[in-house]
Amino acid sequence: MSAEIASNRRAFHNYQIVDRIEAGIELRGTEVKSIRAGLANLSNAFARVENGEVFLYDADIQPYERASHIQHEPKRHRKLLLHKAEIGKLFSASAVEGQTLVALRLYWKNSLVKVEIGIGRGKAAIDKRHDLKEKAIKRETDRTMAAFNRRRG
Repeated sequence: MSAEIASNRRAFHNYQIVDRIEAGIELRGTEVKSIRAGLANLSNAFARVENGEVFLYDADIQPYERASHIQHEPKRHRKLLLHKAEIGKLFSASAVEGQTLVALRLYWKNSLVKVEIGIGRGKAAIDKRHDLKEKAIKRETDRTMAAFNRRRG
């Protein structure tokens, strides 16, 4: 079972997601407590490969209020736990012009916190408008179908 903690909805608007990879994330105790309290935000989070390791940047995990004297930095870069082959795949994907590594969602898998990294290609403004138009058409169609089904039943 996986329960979603936070998602990056803006990433789906700004990027066309080509591939997804699940990664573990290295956290401190107060960060886990903050995540359990719902104080995580991925709105601008991205990943970067450095020296054969992958780090998550701009993931905002607010400080845990009831912590002792030791507190974590809210926007520190956090190491992602991946296999060597996955790191190689992310490195080659991020080296391609116009592609970036975006954090899509943060979720629980059993008792562990996982992050889903997406390999994203930037969308042009016309693509974004096209997606919004399709979304509006689908919403209107669903609304019409629901009203039709209510009248019949």
